[in-house]
Amino acid sequence: MTLYVSNTRSGEREVFEPHDPEDVLVYTCGLTVSDDSHLGHARLWVQSDVMSRWLSHVGYDVRHVQNFTDVNEKIVARTGEDGLGDTEATVARHYIDSVIEDMRDLNLERAEVYPRVSEHVPEIIDLVETLVEEGYAYESNGSVYFDVTSFEDYGKLSGQQVDEVEAQGPESEQSEKRHPADFALWKAGAVAPEDANQHRSDDLPPLEEPAGQTWESPWSEGRPGWHIECSAMSTTHLDDHIDVHVGGQDLVFPHHENEVAQSEAAAGGPFAKYWLHVRLLETEGEKMSSSLGNFFTTKNAIEEFGPNVVRMFLVSTSYTQRQTYSEETISEAEQRWERLQRAYERATDAADSPDAYAKVADDDLRQAVRDAREGFESAMNDDFNTRAAVSALLELASSVHKYVDGAERYDYRALVDAVELFEEFGGDVLGFQFGTADGGDAALADDLVELVLDIREEARDAGNYERADQLRDRLESLGVTVEDTDDGATFRR
Repeated sequence: MTLYVSNTRSGEREVFEPHDPEDVLVYTCGLTVSDDSHLGHARLWVQSDVMSRWLSHVGYDVRHVQNFTDVNEKIVARTGEDGLGDTEATVARHYIDSVIEDMRDLNLERAEVYPRVSEHVPEIIDLVETLVEEGYAYESNGSVYFDVTSFEDYGKLSGQQVDEVEAQGPESEQSEKRHPADFALWKAGAVAPEDANQHRSDDLPPLEEPAGQTWESPWSEGRPGWHIECSAMSTTHLDDHIDVHVGGQDLVFPHHENEVAQSEAAAGGPFAKYWLHVRLLETEGEKMSSSLGNFFTTKNAIEEFGPNVVRMFLVSTSYTQRQTYSEETISEAEQRWERLQRAYERATDAADSPDAYAKVADDDLRQAVRDAREGFESAMNDDFNTRAAVSALLELASSVHKYVDGAERYDYRALVDAVELFEEFGGDVLGFQFGTADGGDAALADDLVELVLDIREEARDAGNYERADQLRDRLESLGVTVEDTDDGATFRR
């Protein structure tokens, strides 16, 4: 079955044909580590993770690289805060640790490498030198700028014309540049106080001196520009010409446009064949963003809802569509996950029961499994349409619930096929962790539920029925169904 993808560069859906018929090179623009990650970042990670998983599933050898931007004025602005240390490097390390923890908790597959800007300065300098030598960049007062008028195809990713592009970079750069749209490849000196202070907390004293890491270069002691960093890291760990570049929609311009220009000018040919941009996550009609203060951190979301619910929320909308975070949408994700998880458990329990037989055949359930496989594969090959893929799994879940409720003798083969499909597509491709309440250890989860039921029983014995009902309702909101019997309370997930 042919895979189609939406390529920002052409503005069209295209047949996916990598440079190498067996290998796929994928680069995902990672996080600037100046804060804890939020669900907007997690949306990009999970969608990129699923893309990589599906490409592997259909037979490609995928090399996936995702960077950490650990050199940035926003990171410098956090120096001196409690627990973050007094240097750009200590702040970056703190948040890299936080981001890696979030990635593992979300069950993301590990990338081949997670390069950091600070360890690739030699490669950045080499790349800038090439651009200067080839006439695409120029030095000015110790800084180096890319000359956008020298690259004929500048604007082809975002659809802009050079003369229409607004001035790039801070106002302090404009007097150094030949064209207002030229962008910095190398900046002389450390971060200017005014550039860092605009991102600094009002609770901290403003920086009065230039700050941040600097490195020696042929032009000055200074720092790399933002855009050149990803070009250097992707070419170092993948190739001058890669297959897929994934990033957030808000990075199309200027970041990715500038990546195209500098990468192709240096290599003398196409950089990324397919540009896949994940649309924004919004809350109350605004982009979820650290700078806007309207974000829900990934850690808080995982703690409150569990990684499976968070993943279900994030894959319930295709990457090509904007997504909205609200109580309603996260509640829908909880319900979908509970329905899917319960179907998996019921199919597993029924297959392992003495009521499952080798010579019982149910045509309806077997057809439901075939339909789910076909529907899921069709959805994923249709531009990684995770929303439709989830729907295919939920259709099978409904069939499983209906079958287990109505049958007296079970079709063992059909039930096992359903379980294996849930594990193959729901687990291996969409990244869910079946058999756990919240992505943790299942036995521990059961012990915790038993503890809550004991507390609930104590409340009932004390006549505090309102509290007992609250505990039952809370358990049910987490996907745990409580049943009161003559022998005490039982539960199922």
